[in-house]
Amino acid sequence: PVAQAALEAGASMLGVAYLDEGITLRQAGIGAPVLIFGSELPESAPEIVRWGLTATLCTYELARALSEAAVRLRRNAVVHIKVDTGMGRIGLKVEEIRSFLQRISELPGVVVEGIYTHFATADGSGDGEFALAQMEHFRRVVGQLRKEGINLPVAHAANSAAVLRFPSAHLDMVRPGIMLYGLEPFPGASFLANLKPAMTLKSRIVFLKEVPPGASVGYGRTFMARKRTRIATVPIGYGDGYPRALSNRGKALVRGKRARIVGNICMDQLMLDVTHIEGVRVGDEVVLIGEQGEERITPEELASLAGTINYEIVTALNGRIPRVYRG
Repeated sequence: PVAQAALEAGASMLGVAYLDEGITLRQAGIGAPVLIFGSELPESAPEIVRWGLTATLCTYELARALSEAAVRLRRNAVVHIKVDTGMGRIGLKVEEIRSFLQRISELPGVVVEGIYTHFATADGSGDGEFALAQMEHFRRVVGQLRKEGINLPVAHAANSAAVLRFPSAHLDMVRPGIMLYGLEPFPGASFLANLKPAMTLKSRIVFLKEVPPGASVGYGRTFMARKRTRIATVPIGYGDGYPRALSNRGKALVRGKRARIVGNICMDQLMLDVTHIEGVRVGDEVVLIGEQGEERITPEELASLAGTINYEIVTALNGRIPRVYRG
Protein backbone atom coordinates (compact mmCIF):
# COMPACT_ATOMS: atom_id res chain seq x y z
CA PRO A 1 0.00 0.00 0.00
CA VAL A 2 2.82 2.46 0.76
CA ALA A 3 4.54 1.76 -2.56
CA GLN A 4 1.30 2.20 -4.48
CA ALA A 5 0.55 5.46 -2.68
CA ALA A 6 4.02 6.77 -3.53
CA LEU A 7 3.59 5.92 -7.21
CA GLU A 8 0.14 7.49 -7.32
CA ALA A 9 1.62 10.64 -5.78
CA GLY A 10 4.16 10.90 -8.61
CA ALA A 11 7.20 8.85 -7.58
CA SER A 12 9.06 7.45 -10.58
CA MET A 13 11.16 4.93 -8.67
CA LEU A 14 10.95 3.03 -5.40
CA GLY A 15 13.75 2.16 -3.01
CA VAL A 16 14.18 -0.84 -0.72
CA ALA A 17 16.93 -1.99 1.62
CA TYR A 18 17.12 -5.65 0.59
CA LEU A 19 16.48 -7.96 -2.34
CA ASP A 20 13.58 -9.78 -0.67
CA GLU A 21 11.73 -6.48 -0.21
CA GLY A 22 12.06 -5.79 -3.92
CA ILE A 23 10.77 -9.26 -4.75
CA THR A 24 7.79 -8.67 -2.45
CA LEU A 25 6.90 -5.53 -4.44
CA ARG A 26 7.14 -7.40 -7.73
CA GLN A 27 4.97 -10.22 -6.39
CA ALA A 28 2.41 -7.59 -5.37
CA GLY A 29 2.22 -6.38 -8.96
CA ILE A 30 4.43 -3.29 -8.65
CA GLY A 31 6.16 -2.82 -12.00
CA ALA A 32 7.94 0.49 -11.36
CA PRO A 33 11.75 0.62 -11.12
CA VAL A 34 12.97 -0.54 -7.70
CA LEU A 35 16.45 0.30 -6.44
CA ILE A 36 18.01 -1.97 -3.82
CA PHE A 37 20.10 0.28 -1.56
CA GLY A 38 22.03 -2.52 0.11
CA SER A 39 25.12 -4.13 -1.36
CA GLU A 40 23.99 -7.64 -2.31
CA LEU A 41 26.23 -10.69 -2.50
CA PRO A 42 27.08 -12.14 -5.94
CA GLU A 43 24.84 -15.17 -5.41
CA SER A 44 21.85 -12.81 -5.39
CA ALA A 45 22.52 -11.68 -8.95
CA PRO A 46 20.19 -14.14 -10.74
CA GLU A 47 17.23 -13.08 -8.60
CA ILE A 48 18.01 -9.39 -9.05
CA VAL A 49 17.98 -9.79 -12.83
CA ARG A 50 15.06 -12.22 -12.90
CA TRP A 51 12.81 -9.81 -11.00
CA GLY A 52 13.97 -6.76 -12.94
CA LEU A 53 15.35 -4.93 -9.91
CA THR A 54 18.03 -2.24 -9.94
CA ALA A 55 21.15 -3.11 -7.97
CA THR A 56 23.48 -0.89 -6.00
CA LEU A 57 26.93 -1.66 -7.35
CA CYS A 58 30.25 -1.10 -5.60
CA THR A 59 32.07 -4.43 -6.07
CA TYR A 60 33.37 -6.01 -9.24
CA GLU A 61 32.32 -9.45 -8.00
CA LEU A 62 28.65 -8.44 -8.02
CA ALA A 63 29.07 -6.72 -11.40
CA ARG A 64 30.48 -9.90 -12.94
CA ALA A 65 27.71 -12.04 -11.41
CA LEU A 66 25.06 -9.63 -12.70
CA SER A 67 26.59 -9.78 -16.17
CA GLU A 68 26.57 -13.57 -16.18
CA ALA A 69 22.94 -13.64 -15.03
CA ALA A 70 21.94 -11.01 -17.59
CA VAL A 71 23.49 -12.97 -20.45
CA ARG A 72 21.92 -16.22 -19.28
CA LEU A 73 18.46 -14.70 -18.80
CA ARG A 74 18.75 -12.46 -21.87
CA ARG A 75 17.91 -9.36 -19.87
CA ASN A 76 19.86 -6.27 -18.84
CA ALA A 77 21.11 -5.83 -15.29
CA VAL A 78 20.47 -2.19 -14.36
CA VAL A 79 22.75 -0.72 -11.69
CA HIS A 80 23.45 2.47 -9.74
CA ILE A 81 27.05 3.02 -8.66
CA LYS A 82 27.46 3.84 -4.95
CA VAL A 83 30.17 6.34 -4.03
CA ASP A 84 31.45 6.77 -0.47
CA THR A 85 32.08 10.48 0.02
CA GLY A 86 32.28 10.29 3.79
CA MET A 87 29.59 8.01 5.19
CA GLY A 88 32.09 5.17 5.61
CA ARG A 89 29.52 2.44 5.03
CA ILE A 90 29.41 0.99 1.51
CA GLY A 91 30.59 2.47 -1.75
CA LEU A 92 33.59 3.04 -3.96
CA LYS A 93 36.28 5.51 -3.03
CA VAL A 94 36.22 8.54 -5.30
CA GLU A 95 39.60 7.67 -6.79
CA GLU A 96 38.33 4.18 -7.72
CA ILE A 97 35.30 5.25 -9.74
CA ARG A 98 36.88 5.87 -13.13
CA SER A 99 38.75 2.57 -13.31
CA PHE A 100 35.73 0.70 -11.93
CA LEU A 101 33.45 2.13 -14.61
CA GLN A 102 36.01 1.17 -17.24
CA ARG A 103 36.12 -2.43 -16.00
CA ILE A 104 32.37 -2.92 -15.87
CA SER A 105 31.91 -1.29 -19.29
CA GLU A 106 33.43 -4.48 -20.68
CA LEU A 107 30.78 -6.67 -19.03
CA PRO A 108 27.85 -7.56 -21.31
CA GLY A 109 24.36 -6.88 -20.02
CA VAL A 110 25.33 -4.44 -17.26
CA VAL A 111 23.68 -1.03 -17.73
CA VAL A 112 24.82 1.85 -15.52
CA GLU A 113 21.71 3.96 -15.02
CA GLY A 114 22.83 6.08 -12.07
CA ILE A 115 25.38 7.09 -9.48
CA TYR A 116 24.75 8.15 -5.90
CA THR A 117 26.12 8.91 -2.47
CA HIS A 118 24.73 9.29 1.05
CA PHE A 119 25.21 12.00 3.67
CA ALA A 120 26.59 11.34 7.13
CA THR A 121 25.35 14.54 8.80
CA ALA A 122 22.46 15.96 6.74
CA ASP A 123 20.07 15.31 9.65
CA GLY A 124 21.86 17.81 11.85
CA SER A 125 23.45 15.10 14.00
CA GLY A 126 26.86 16.54 13.25
CA ASP A 127 28.61 19.17 11.19
CA GLY A 128 26.36 20.46 8.40
CA GLU A 129 29.45 21.71 6.62
CA PHE A 130 30.62 18.12 6.27
CA ALA A 131 27.43 17.24 4.37
CA LEU A 132 27.95 20.21 2.06
CA ALA A 133 31.55 19.15 1.51
CA GLN A 134 30.34 15.65 0.62
CA MET A 135 27.89 17.20 -1.83
CA GLU A 136 30.48 19.35 -3.57
CA HIS A 137 32.89 16.42 -3.80
CA PHE A 138 30.19 14.28 -5.38
CA ARG A 139 29.10 17.01 -7.82
CA ARG A 140 32.67 17.55 -9.00
CA VAL A 141 33.21 13.84 -9.57
CA VAL A 142 29.96 13.36 -11.48
CA GLY A 143 30.55 16.52 -13.51
CA GLN A 144 34.03 15.41 -14.51
CA LEU A 145 32.87 11.94 -15.50
CA ARG A 146 30.09 13.38 -17.64
CA LYS A 147 32.56 15.78 -19.29
CA GLU A 148 34.64 12.76 -20.23
CA GLY A 149 31.63 11.29 -22.00
CA ILE A 150 30.76 8.66 -19.40
CA ASN A 151 27.00 8.19 -19.48
CA LEU A 152 25.49 8.62 -15.99
CA PRO A 153 21.82 9.51 -16.58
CA VAL A 154 20.79 9.84 -12.93
CA ALA A 155 22.83 11.30 -10.06
CA HIS A 156 21.26 11.45 -6.60
CA ALA A 157 22.23 12.18 -3.01
CA ALA A 158 19.37 13.75 -1.02
CA ASN A 159 17.69 11.80 1.78
CA SER A 160 14.77 13.32 3.72
CA ALA A 161 16.97 15.69 5.71
CA ALA A 162 18.84 16.89 2.64
CA VAL A 163 15.60 17.36 0.70
CA LEU A 164 14.62 19.97 3.29
CA ARG A 165 18.01 21.44 4.22
CA PHE A 166 20.11 21.36 1.05
CA PRO A 167 18.35 22.26 -2.23
CA SER A 168 21.70 21.99 -4.00
CA ALA A 169 21.64 18.26 -3.27
CA HIS A 170 18.43 17.58 -5.20
CA LEU A 171 20.30 16.82 -8.47
CA ASP A 172 18.39 14.46 -10.81
CA MET A 173 16.43 12.61 -8.14
CA VAL A 174 15.70 12.79 -4.41
CA ARG A 175 15.20 9.96 -1.93
CA PRO A 176 12.69 10.99 0.77
CA GLY A 177 12.20 8.19 3.26
CA ILE A 178 11.13 8.91 6.82
CA MET A 179 9.40 12.17 5.87
CA LEU A 180 7.00 10.20 3.64
CA TYR A 181 5.60 8.80 6.88
CA GLY A 182 5.25 12.27 8.39
CA LEU A 183 8.18 11.84 10.76
CA GLU A 184 10.94 14.38 11.34
CA PRO A 185 14.35 13.65 9.80
CA PHE A 186 15.71 16.26 12.21
CA PRO A 187 14.21 18.30 15.08
CA GLY A 188 11.94 21.07 13.82
CA ALA A 189 11.49 19.60 10.34
CA SER A 190 7.70 19.56 10.74
CA PHE A 191 7.68 23.35 10.64
CA LEU A 192 9.48 23.32 7.29
CA ALA A 193 7.36 20.70 5.57
CA ASN A 194 4.08 20.55 7.53
CA LEU A 195 4.72 16.90 8.30
CA LYS A 196 1.83 14.88 9.70
CA PRO A 197 2.52 11.41 11.14
CA ALA A 198 0.88 8.69 9.08
CA MET A 199 1.06 5.94 11.69
CA THR A 200 -0.95 5.25 14.82
CA LEU A 201 -0.10 2.35 17.13
CA LYS A 202 -3.13 1.10 19.05
CA SER A 203 -4.08 -1.75 21.33
CA ARG A 204 -6.82 -2.45 23.89
CA ILE A 205 -7.00 -3.13 27.59
CA VAL A 206 -7.47 -6.86 28.22
CA PHE A 207 -7.34 -6.96 32.03
CA LEU A 208 -7.91 -4.60 34.97
CA LYS A 209 -7.10 -5.03 38.64
CA GLU A 210 -6.40 -3.03 41.77
CA VAL A 211 -3.25 -3.63 43.79
CA PRO A 212 -2.69 -2.54 47.41
CA PRO A 213 0.16 -0.36 48.69
CA GLY A 214 3.44 -2.29 48.62
CA ALA A 215 2.37 -4.65 45.81
CA SER A 216 4.78 -5.05 42.91
CA VAL A 217 4.06 -5.14 39.19
CA GLY A 218 6.05 -7.00 36.54
CA TYR A 219 9.36 -8.82 36.25
CA GLY A 220 12.03 -7.79 38.73
CA ARG A 221 9.51 -5.95 40.91
CA THR A 222 10.76 -2.62 39.57
CA PHE A 223 7.44 -0.93 40.35
CA MET A 224 6.05 -0.91 43.88
CA ALA A 225 2.65 0.67 44.47
CA ARG A 226 2.74 3.49 47.03
CA LYS A 227 -1.04 3.58 47.28
CA ARG A 228 -3.99 1.57 46.05
CA THR A 229 -3.41 1.50 42.31
CA ARG A 230 -5.51 0.44 39.33
CA ILE A 231 -3.46 -1.47 36.78
CA ALA A 232 -4.46 -2.06 33.15
CA THR A 233 -2.75 -4.80 31.14
CA VAL A 234 -2.22 -4.20 27.40
CA PRO A 235 -1.21 -7.02 24.98
CA ILE A 236 1.87 -5.49 23.38
CA GLY A 237 5.51 -5.82 24.41
CA TYR A 238 9.10 -5.92 23.29
CA GLY A 239 8.34 -9.06 21.29
CA ASP A 240 6.30 -6.77 19.04
CA GLY A 241 9.13 -4.26 18.84
CA TYR A 242 7.84 -1.86 21.49
CA PRO A 243 10.99 -0.73 23.37
CA ARG A 244 11.66 -2.34 26.74
CA ALA A 245 13.65 0.81 27.50
CA LEU A 246 10.30 2.55 28.08
CA SER A 247 9.67 0.45 31.21
CA ASN A 248 8.54 2.75 34.05
CA ARG A 249 9.09 5.71 31.71
CA GLY A 250 6.78 5.62 28.73
CA LYS A 251 3.18 6.75 28.50
CA ALA A 252 0.10 5.64 26.61
CA LEU A 253 -3.27 7.29 26.04
CA VAL A 254 -6.44 5.93 27.62
CA ARG A 255 -9.73 7.83 27.36
CA GLY A 256 -7.82 10.89 26.19
CA LYS A 257 -5.45 10.97 29.15
CA ARG A 258 -1.85 9.91 29.67
CA ALA A 259 -1.25 6.71 31.60
CA ARG A 260 2.25 5.79 32.77
CA ILE A 261 3.80 2.43 31.98
CA VAL A 262 4.60 0.69 35.26
CA GLY A 263 6.91 -2.25 35.78
CA ASN A 264 9.20 -3.79 33.21
CA ILE A 265 7.66 -4.16 29.78
CA CYS A 266 7.20 -7.88 29.09
CA MET A 267 7.68 -9.74 25.82
CA ASP A 268 3.96 -9.73 25.03
CA GLN A 269 2.34 -7.36 27.52
CA LEU A 270 2.79 -4.10 29.39
CA MET A 271 1.00 -2.55 32.33
CA LEU A 272 -0.40 0.95 32.81
CA ASP A 273 -1.35 2.93 35.90
CA VAL A 274 -4.90 4.13 35.17
CA THR A 275 -5.82 5.07 38.75
CA HIS A 276 -6.42 8.71 37.81
CA ILE A 277 -8.59 7.98 34.77
CA GLU A 278 -12.32 7.59 35.37
CA GLY A 279 -14.44 4.91 33.76
CA VAL A 280 -11.68 2.71 32.37
CA ARG A 281 -13.00 -0.66 31.19
CA VAL A 282 -11.66 -3.84 29.65
CA GLY A 283 -11.76 -3.33 25.88
CA ASP A 284 -10.91 0.37 25.99
CA GLU A 285 -8.63 1.62 23.23
CA VAL A 286 -5.01 2.34 24.14
CA VAL A 287 -2.95 4.62 21.89
CA LEU A 288 0.81 4.09 22.18
CA ILE A 289 1.74 6.28 19.20
CA GLY A 290 -0.69 8.84 17.85
CA GLU A 291 -3.56 11.01 19.02
CA GLN A 292 -6.49 10.45 21.32
CA GLY A 293 -8.68 13.34 22.40
CA GLU A 294 -6.47 16.38 22.94
CA GLU A 295 -3.37 14.33 23.73
CA ARG A 296 -0.67 13.06 21.40
CA ILE A 297 2.32 10.74 21.73
CA THR A 298 4.96 10.92 19.00
CA PRO A 299 7.80 8.60 18.00
CA GLU A 300 10.13 11.50 18.80
CA GLU A 301 8.86 11.58 22.40
CA LEU A 302 9.33 7.84 22.81
CA ALA A 303 12.77 8.01 21.20
CA SER A 304 13.87 10.68 23.66
CA LEU A 305 12.74 8.57 26.61
CA ALA A 306 14.32 5.40 25.21
CA GLY A 307 17.62 7.04 24.30
CA THR A 308 17.32 6.41 20.57
CA ILE A 309 15.96 8.00 17.38
CA ASN A 310 12.46 8.07 15.91
CA TYR A 311 13.59 5.84 13.02
CA GLU A 312 14.30 2.99 15.42
CA ILE A 313 10.98 3.35 17.25
CA VAL A 314 8.88 2.85 14.12
CA THR A 315 11.05 0.35 12.24
CA ALA A 316 11.30 -1.92 15.28
CA LEU A 317 7.54 -2.58 15.23
CA ASN A 318 7.38 -6.00 13.64
CA GLY A 319 5.04 -8.29 11.76
CA ARG A 320 3.24 -9.53 14.88
CA ILE A 321 1.33 -6.25 14.86
CA PRO A 322 -1.58 -6.27 12.38
CA ARG A 323 -1.50 -3.42 9.85
CA VAL A 324 -4.60 -1.49 8.81
CA TYR A 325 -4.08 0.87 5.85
CA ARG A 326 -6.33 3.88 5.35
CA GLY A 327 -6.28 6.79 2.99
